[in-house]
Amino acid sequence: MKSLRLMFFATLPWFSPLLHAADSAAPAADPGTTWDLTPLYADEAAWRAAKDRVAAGIPKIKDFEGRLGESAATLLQAMDFVQGLRDEFVRLSVYASLVLDENTRNSAALERTQELGLLGTQFAQAMSVIDPELLVVGEEKIRGFLDREPGLKPYRFSLLEVLRAAPHTLGREAEGVLSAASLVTGTPGSLYGILANADMPWPTIKLSDGTEARLDQSGYARWRASANRADREAVFDAFWKKVRDYERTFGVTLFSQMKTDWFNASTRKYPSTLAAALDADNIPEAVYRTLLAETNANLPTLHRYFKLRARMLGVSEMHYWDIYPPIVALDKKFPLSTSRDLAIHAVAPLGAEYQKLFADSLSGRYTHYYPQPGKRAGAYMNGSVHNAHAYVLMNYNDDYESLSTLAHEWGHGVHSLLANANQPSPDARYSIFTAEIASTQNEVLLLDHMLKVAQSDDERLYYLGSALENMRGTFFRQAMFAEFELAIHEAVEKGNSLSGAKLSQMYGDILRRYHGDAQGVVKIDDLVTVEWAYIPHFYRRFYVYQYATSIAAGTAFADRILAHEPGAVDTYLGLLKAGGSDHPYELVKRAGVDLATPAPYRALVARMNSIMDQIEAILAKRNR
Repeated sequence: MKSLRLMFFATLPWFSPLLHAADSAAPAADPGTTWDLTPLYADEAAWRAAKDRVAAGIPKIKDFEGRLGESAATLLQAMDFVQGLRDEFVRLSVYASLVLDENTRNSAALERTQELGLLGTQFAQAMSVIDPELLVVGEEKIRGFLDREPGLKPYRFSLLEVLRAAPHTLGREAEGVLSAASLVTGTPGSLYGILANADMPWPTIKLSDGTEARLDQSGYARWRASANRADREAVFDAFWKKVRDYERTFGVTLFSQMKTDWFNASTRKYPSTLAAALDADNIPEAVYRTLLAETNANLPTLHRYFKLRARMLGVSEMHYWDIYPPIVALDKKFPLSTSRDLAIHAVAPLGAEYQKLFADSLSGRYTHYYPQPGKRAGAYMNGSVHNAHAYVLMNYNDDYESLSTLAHEWGHGVHSLLANANQPSPDARYSIFTAEIASTQNEVLLLDHMLKVAQSDDERLYYLGSALENMRGTFFRQAMFAEFELAIHEAVEKGNSLSGAKLSQMYGDILRRYHGDAQGVVKIDDLVTVEWAYIPHFYRRFYVYQYATSIAAGTAFADRILAHEPGAVDTYLGLLKAGGSDHPYELVKRAGVDLATPAPYRALVARMNSIMDQIEAILAKRNR
């Protein structure tokens, strides 16, 4: 929920679900392809001075204790004070995280983020008295203050959220204890991260061409897409055998996370962990349940895709290791300058305002493009600083996936720019629930543009195949994760234990159903049922389902825009400009997409079938 208890500290970037590692052999970065962080802080001395100001300000929050009900003026003074601290804390956090991600080997940068973690806990503890006191003041008096004091308008939604959360808000002492508990409740995720990314003794294998492939997580992500089928099988065999060696340990960390989630939910008097997670943004449970129901009802479409993939790869029995290679090879490079131009042209249907923001962002020093030694893997956008530009981290590789990632991440970026420009700071930061809509919608526009400029059927097949794989990975795969996550949370809520072996059995049952193992669609070998141990998202409570709902909504908006429906562009831009000024489900519904109904999911499945129709039409011309 957007309560004062929680709204001040969420500074995490938006992550793409599929990440690729930085290449330590990459050339030295051109300053023109790196970001300039001086608009945040001129140097470390400026950062330190700001941190000291925040640290000195946190104890002063206590000055407002017992006074929030005095008058509207006092409440406004308190809100302005804590919001000012929050804005500076966010700026501190963003700067520190971006500097660290440039080079994760930078121990001084790591220490800065650790300092902020401790400071954030102090901030949360100081703020823990606010919500309970506002509830004591009472709804009638707070609404009266809101009506009489225009200066409180930026805080209206946040204050009303505190009132909405009353049944799940504890007393001052208990809230303080829960805030302090954040020092330890992140332990399962931290242990997972260290084991999976630093301490695992990953294997090295020799591929058919003599390449020595080290199969850490990034190496696995790279080599599982090898064109050589024997290599793919060898990669799967070596990687998952090593993960299986640690099945018991990963089981302990994930079970600990489930217990932590249930502790937090039950302590706040929620009937389930799902209810607690969805209530944070007031998302109807029907959204989650409808997503899972519609995904399962449309598994035949997913199976159709797997059969088409097997046909195009020329394999008679498809295995899990056949999912990742492109179904058509594309011998084409996408230099950064070319990708920038293509992405800018692709978003033209969103109008001149959007296109200019997009183009200006790409021409400014707001993106760290290329891999370099020590740089964080993957791609993300961080637009959390209200009065500063958004920033994007990439690991650009001159391929179509890099172009798609560019359009995706700056979809997030322009969303933040529009929200920050049109909303006051308390209402600008939007939910994950709406975040991925802006990025996936851009991917649909990019596909439409690339199909128009494609110069051959092979090129069209590549783009269509990439779109299919994106739908599989972002819709069906994330919904599969969401189903597993619900099952293991419910098991803990019923008092059941979860060993690594039990988790593999539960995940394997869902994995086989989604992939049609019983129908002979994709053979799921026992070894890969430990895949749950590879997914970091399970350490972020009920996070992944929002990828699936967002691609459904983003596709719906893109279809309307490309069909030139009257008002479609303005309605969509209105959603982006609304930021976090209302509950995200209501914002999306108001824009014309109700994610608690089957319609948007069925529309996405229809689009997936349409893409397969186009592929089969091209194959038919070739008598394949």
